[in-house]
Amino acid sequence: MQFQVDKLSCQHCVRAVTEAIKASDTQAAVSVDLALKQVTVSSTLPAERVIDAMAEEGYPARLLVR
Repeated sequence: MQFQVDKLSCQHCVRAVTEAIKASDTQAAVSVDLALKQVTVSSTLPAERVIDAMAEEGYPARLLVR
């Protein structure tokens, strides 16, 4: 799954988003492209739960690719 997260701007953001997702799925693989402000997630979680996890940390996201 790939998400657009426009508030991503630094390594703190990367860490916060990654930890939020991994709190819901410890086996999730999370990759962040700061330049494009995109997060790619490989997880058994539904996209909506990944979006919720990021939003709870202050990083609203929208699904680009399922």
